[in-house]
Amino acid sequence: MSTPRDKRQAPRGERLADWTDGRLGIYGLAKTNMRKIFPDHWSFMLGEVALYSFIIIILTGVYLTLFFHPAMNEVEYHGSYVPLQGVRMSEAYASTLDISFDVRGGLLIRQIHHWGALIFIAAMFVHMMRVFFTGAFRKPREINWLFGFLLLVLGMFTGFTGYSLPDDLLSGTGVRFMEGAILSVPIVGTYLSFFLFGGEFPGTDFVPRFFSIHVLLLPGLMMGLLVAHLILVFYHKHTQFPGPGKTEKNVVGMPLLPVYMAKAGGFFFLVFGLTAVIAGIASINPIWSLGPYRPDQVSTGAQPDWYMGFSEGLIRLMPGWEINIAGHTLALGVFIPLMIFPLVLVAIAVWPFIESWVTGDKREHHILDRPRNAPFRTAFGVAWLSVYFILLVGGGNDIWATHFHLSINAITWFGRIGFFVLPVLSFVVTKRICLGLQRRDRDKVLHGRESGIIKRLPHGEFVEVHEPLSQEQLYTLTQHQQHQPLELGPEVDENGVRRKIKPSEKLRALFSKGFYGSDNQIPKPTAEEYQEITSGHGHH
Repeated sequence: MSTPRDKRQAPRGERLADWTDGRLGIYGLAKTNMRKIFPDHWSFMLGEVALYSFIIIILTGVYLTLFFHPAMNEVEYHGSYVPLQGVRMSEAYASTLDISFDVRGGLLIRQIHHWGALIFIAAMFVHMMRVFFTGAFRKPREINWLFGFLLLVLGMFTGFTGYSLPDDLLSGTGVRFMEGAILSVPIVGTYLSFFLFGGEFPGTDFVPRFFSIHVLLLPGLMMGLLVAHLILVFYHKHTQFPGPGKTEKNVVGMPLLPVYMAKAGGFFFLVFGLTAVIAGIASINPIWSLGPYRPDQVSTGAQPDWYMGFSEGLIRLMPGWEINIAGHTLALGVFIPLMIFPLVLVAIAVWPFIESWVTGDKREHHILDRPRNAPFRTAFGVAWLSVYFILLVGGGNDIWATHFHLSINAITWFGRIGFFVLPVLSFVVTKRICLGLQRRDRDKVLHGRESGIIKRLPHGEFVEVHEPLSQEQLYTLTQHQQHQPLELGPEVDENGVRRKIKPSEKLRALFSKGFYGSDNQIPKPTAEEYQEITSGHGHH
């Protein structure tokens, strides 16, 4: 009696995939989400650069962790770098020298790690500015904006703890700078310093403690925030720039798989390769030329990495004020900048909530603004950047003085005055530029694009021929909504009784007028105006 032949078995890989899917539901999840549409614009790659740089930092950091000894025990160096042989130094500094000169590929990995950190924070900074200027932080993305802001702040402190680990003369100077800022805090400053350093500075504990913070605490927090950030981007769908067919209800772009994933994979290797090339060409943080840290020495031209430069600028620009209260000296020249430091960062972090309060706009926004169409917001962002820049100059006043043969006192006073003047000047100029661009858009809609062709009319007049815009261009230039300033209404009601208006409402109306008053936005051309112009009246 014959038996039926067994059905042909599926390949082993397919059977493994089916087994996994039956327990984890990966196929259903992928089928639902892998075809998600993402818009295509070059500015969206800024966030990808930050993400890929973070991956590069993690990969290179794991490699460096295998060889770094986070200890401050004194040892005598007998490694490959001859100029420092026989010099007593901390074990952390000696192991960093070993990584640089004795571990195969160690110096390159160190360079990639440090350059990756600089690129990571720079990409986050520019990405955050792109989100700010285009209004991508509006509902429902306020929480995601805060996640991104916290990622930037944590990245700054992760970088600070990272470049402090080698215990060289430059990083030690930076740690000493931080210790002085902590000591300026009234009442609790000394306790905080003793807790951090395990006693008097520099103590024997700060490198191990910074190491734990650098490789465990801060990266763990950043990883959690990054995952939450990406989940919310996926959940809320991506924002997109205005254009035909793009609405608040849809996303126009490419599917995540396979198009976007293929491009993203190639872009990752491009970022990694470019970072490696920069690291191989441009040396950064050559600790062997600085020597080990000694509390009685300060390295010439000591500067933090660029992202922490504004914090040093605050202290360098602040006059050295001191006051005595009940026998205690308060170093205001350090304490006041320490208090301003978080305010500079928070000023940009809370903006989405301020703008939402002023406008009263509770709708969801998935279409981005053109920066020119939000003059007040754009001007505020440029003013904030000018503060960051002037503090960065102040933090490097000695470098500016030596390289450009200027007086360090003149640079310091320039920074002090510029801290108050430059933001106001930047705000006014940027706002006027935005209004000028709005007028240009209005003229283009009504009169068309300048073609550069000059014609002479029968009566002798010379005119330039204007080419009408396409429907796509007309839509892009006119699709934005213009808010009207909030009106408080009459101060007395119909019975002559004075209305009670809350101070917060008065403040809101004042801000609303500053945002959307007649001198803060150029009215869009109406359909009637466009019809009149294009019908032949005044149109060339």
